[in-house]
Amino acid sequence: MRITSTSCICPVLVCLCFVQRCYGAAHHGSIKVTRNQTKHVEGETEVHHRPKRGWVWNQFFVLEEHMGPDPQYVGKLHSNSDKGDGSVKYILTGEGAGTIFIIDDTTGDIHSTKSLDREQKTHYVLHAQAIDRRTNKPLEPESEFIIKVQDINDNAPKFTDGPYIVTVPEMSEMGTSVLQVTATDADDPTYGNSARVVYSILQGQPYFSVDPKTGVIRTALHNMDREAREHYSVVIQAKDMAGQVGGLSGSTTVNITLTDVNDNPPRFPQKHYQLYVPESAQVGSAVGKIKANDADTGSNADMKYTIINGDGSGVFSISTDKETREGILSLKKPLNYEKKKSYTLNIEGANTHLDFRFSHLGPFKDVTMLKIIVGDVDEPPLFTMPSYVMEVYENAKIGTAVGTVTAQDPDTANSLVRYFIVHNTEEDRYFTIDPSTGTIKTAKILDREETPWYNITVAASEIDNPGLVSHVPVGVRILDVNDNPPELAREYDVVVCENAKPGQVIQTITATDKDYSANGARFHFSLDEGLSLNPNFTLRDNEDNTASILTRRRRYSRNTQDIYYLPVLISDGGVPPLSSSSTLTIRVCACERDGRVRTCHAEAFLSSAGLSTGALIAILLCVVILLAIVVLFITLRRSKKEPLIISEEDVRENVVTYDDEGGGEEDTEAFDITALRNPSAAEELKYRRDVRPEVKPVPRHHPSSSLDSIDVQEFIKQRLAEADLDPSVPPYDSLQTYAYEGHRSEAGSISSLDSATTHSDQDYNYLGDWGPEFKKLAELYGEIESERTT
Repeated sequence: MRITSTSCICPVLVCLCFVQRCYGAAHHGSIKVTRNQTKHVEGETEVHHRPKRGWVWNQFFVLEEHMGPDPQYVGKLHSNSDKGDGSVKYILTGEGAGTIFIIDDTTGDIHSTKSLDREQKTHYVLHAQAIDRRTNKPLEPESEFIIKVQDINDNAPKFTDGPYIVTVPEMSEMGTSVLQVTATDADDPTYGNSARVVYSILQGQPYFSVDPKTGVIRTALHNMDREAREHYSVVIQAKDMAGQVGGLSGSTTVNITLTDVNDNPPRFPQKHYQLYVPESAQVGSAVGKIKANDADTGSNADMKYTIINGDGSGVFSISTDKETREGILSLKKPLNYEKKKSYTLNIEGANTHLDFRFSHLGPFKDVTMLKIIVGDVDEPPLFTMPSYVMEVYENAKIGTAVGTVTAQDPDTANSLVRYFIVHNTEEDRYFTIDPSTGTIKTAKILDREETPWYNITVAASEIDNPGLVSHVPVGVRILDVNDNPPELAREYDVVVCENAKPGQVIQTITATDKDYSANGARFHFSLDEGLSLNPNFTLRDNEDNTASILTRRRRYSRNTQDIYYLPVLISDGGVPPLSSSSTLTIRVCACERDGRVRTCHAEAFLSSAGLSTGALIAILLCVVILLAIVVLFITLRRSKKEPLIISEEDVRENVVTYDDEGGGEEDTEAFDITALRNPSAAEELKYRRDVRPEVKPVPRHHPSSSLDSIDVQEFIKQRLAEADLDPSVPPYDSLQTYAYEGHRSEAGSISSLDSATTHSDQDYNYLGDWGPEFKKLAELYGEIESERTT
């Protein structure tokens, strides 16, 4: 197989040749047919060669975007085995075979049935084969070839990233690069000029220019000023075919904005300003604003205002508002129209961010003069001092002068002033003030130990204009006098050991005084001189506001005396000196040899015998067991006691249980309880009925007059004595209860208690006429009447 240029030569088949429409076969290259030949050369004999077959072709080309009514001819396949008798059949397979590309299986002509677009697919790979129509056997091996789509200029250049937004600093030098734009052409860049693009500017001259090859946009003028014009719209065109006539073009818009630089100094609109400020303006408040104009923006317009000179530089201050870039004028000191009526200030406004490239355009600051006129205002009274501190002794009499406050009208009218105390707290009510003179006096008795300091507020107002009020704080310090005697610092628990030695310190005491240290810093301790000499203890003043308690003898005994009392006299060093007496309680305790307290309570008798704690516990346990046995024995003996013999003469009340509705008055006749209610009803001594009396009862007779006049208290004492002298009391217990209602009245008693022992002439026969409901009651009273009659 032989290959020439881009052709392949196959040894079996003779290749096809094709004619390209419009351009001709010579333009695309023709397929040559190589056959078996005998070349006749002069002087040489004819040589016969073995016949060879083969494919010889170039790449096939087909124009894109074909719009004709007939299929576009592509080329022709031919085999040297084809004798023209139709015995050879041509078959086409591969990309687009049968749909885009069709072949005449007899002649081998290839046609394109559709319009092709190179930008979608640039080439197609197909396979060709020649077979015997009768046997369907291949006459040649299958061969591969390519059909390329031939490009035409059917795509205009496009700016895929447009439109563009870009910035460039103002005052940039000419030729400063702004942006590079790029247009793309979908046509084949390797064939012709269809994809060769050139750039040009359609709009934006003379401010900007564009490089025709690279598409770089640059400034075309010097010192482009943002303050003159800020935004520019530039239109760039890209044209293919190298810009020739007939080429396709596309355009895009580039929006260019000039960014600001600090090339404009600040300027005050006026060189002189005037401001009115009332004298009542508060210190620290804003009294005015001023502003210098700057054509720049952002940080390039940031400004700082300062007062560079003037007679008001110490009275006023200026600051900068970063949002509005204004100078805020504030008051540093109070104004007084009567002292100064006007001020002059020189105010400077300067940029804070400078660009030294444009320093030749400066200076980047400006100065203006501000005149401030102070306005006269009716002001409230002014105190001579911002605050007052006064002193007064405690326990001073009501009405004692503490001090005086003074206020004046600062205006030229010099109106009279009235004073008063603002009563906000209870502390303000301890003092009064003279409304005319401002003298403060006490209104209550003051106690330094209770409140050492008072804070009050005094107000002053003009009599002609009470609405104008000023206030001043007044502090009153209460001075101390020696009015509190000293006393012990705390309750002392003083202990002395039984084995103490004479002169031994058993306690050190201190004292306190509620008064100020100047009236009680030095304390003097002593024993009460009015008492006799204490033989047990003495006191020693240590002269450092402490005193020591010492023993005077050897050995103390708890059994003899376990507590001692020692009166101590304490006096202070105030004027006049005060003193107080306190009593120390000293307990006698048993101590170890090293002085540690063992116990302060009286020990048991056995403890002195040297018994140990364990032995004492054992003895106590035995006593508890014996007591338990005795209690158990008494309980068992009582449970075996014979039942009590209840005699008919027993005057005590019994507990009776009934199963019926009740017997009424009949229930009270089981015994006589009047003796317990009325002492005059008890005529004889009643003995216990649970035991047999060993002595005969001795009847007692009392005249009725003595019974009626007997005293209840004497009666109870008599009964108590009888119970105490009763020989049958032990071992039994007896409880006797007495109650007395009082002497009978003339009207008589309405109680039924005496109904069983007193006689009545009333007739109860009428109860039988009341019906069956009162039958039982009639029977009861009927029986009582019968018994009385009998």
